Amino acid sequence: MTELRSEFMKTFRDRGYMHQCTDLEALDAAFADRPVTAYIGFDCTARSLHVGSLMQIMILRRMQQAGHKPIVLMGGGTTKVGDPSGKDESRPVITDEIIQENMDGIKKVFEKFLTFGDGPTDAVMVNNDDWLSELGYIRFLRDYGRHFSINRMLTFDSVKLRLEREQSLSFLEFNYMILQAYDFVELKKRFNCDLQIGGSDQWGNIVNGTELGRRTNSFNLFGLTTPLLTTSSGAKMGKTAAGAIWLNEDMLSPYDYWQFWRNTEDADVGRFLRLFTELPLDEIAKLEKMQGAELNEAKKVLANECTRLAHGDAAAEEAAETARRTFEMGETAESLPTTEIPKAELDEGIPAFALFNRVGLSPSSSEARKLIKGGGARLNDEKISDEKLVLTSADVNETGRIKLSAGKKRHHLILPS
Repeated sequence: MTELRSEFMKTFRDRGYMHQCTDLEALDAAFADRPVTAYIGFDCTARSLHVGSLMQIMILRRMQQAGHKPIVLMGGGTTKVGDPSGKDESRPVITDEIIQENMDGIKKVFEKFLTFGDGPTDAVMVNNDDWLSELGYIRFLRDYGRHFSINRMLTFDSVKLRLEREQSLSFLEFNYMILQAYDFVELKKRFNCDLQIGGSDQWGNIVNGTELGRRTNSFNLFGLTTPLLTTSSGAKMGKTAAGAIWLNEDMLSPYDYWQFWRNTEDADVGRFLRLFTELPLDEIAKLEKMQGAELNEAKKVLANECTRLAHGDAAAEEAAETARRTFEMGETAESLPTTEIPKAELDEGIPAFALFNRVGLSPSSSEARKLIKGGGARLNDEKISDEKLVLTSADVNETGRIKLSAGKKRHHLILPS
């Protein structure tokens, strides 16, 4: 194992973030000797990031804590193109207005994790549309396109997998890796940025950037990637049967966010504590040794710590207390996620499967029907056996609400208004 000098790179390795590095020894020396500026890019395809991006956000946070400068690169420009990495088909084209709305929503996440400002280690947020939209196409191709080999580009996984599966890859998407490489060069010029960090699927794009900087400006740039993050059962982080686990509370309540972490698979508890919390490693080592019912306490610690970082101490405490009252004491807690529905609409009646989908307990009406058929749906703590059941005002319980449950751990209250 390589002996590391810098605090950040030691944390990066010991916490489980390390996958590949273009020059580990030289990068470690840079982090040990001076403040390093590094960036991670985020495309703007939704109004919030989900937990699939949380590892990258935590890395920027840890980098800043170690005395270095993080750059959050918003892909206002590259979102117009669409990253083909890991995709079987082209993303639908979205308008400039929607991209801006998405960017505004995503910014809220980073304010929870990073300190922004003008200081030497303060984070900055930039939009690559600031320079990509100004490019003259012919001049850009002449100055930068000649540094890219089509033969080599065809070997990258983002391209090769699409071609092997006989899925269409547009020329627009094919340009994505060139634009990402150019971003790195532009950030070096504007902010003296030396390092790009990304997921393992970005390795080819990142290496392109380091090489483009060397060829065009003799820059010495670094690339660093993290492993592809999946659960022990092989599921991709960020998505569940009920939909994406969003980081913005206007898209997923702090309670549901807490529940996501509380439901972590047993084999993932220690790994997720290292990746997504700031607990000391020796404390995590004790928690992950727990077995059986004791392991549930470690899961609660994970849920509390993750929710605290994303939503604050008060929200984490409230979510934990709500869960305690709901599951340990059997009460219907006031702070369960609640949706107001006009009483007139309830008087007319709403199909149960439609209501489960509407409040986010199921990603679609068809999935809600499957939930009911499988016996996993409950109304006021009673199993729903009829998938055609229509809920009305008559289903309001003694608390003045309708309680819907998907399985044993996900609940939602309907409040007639």
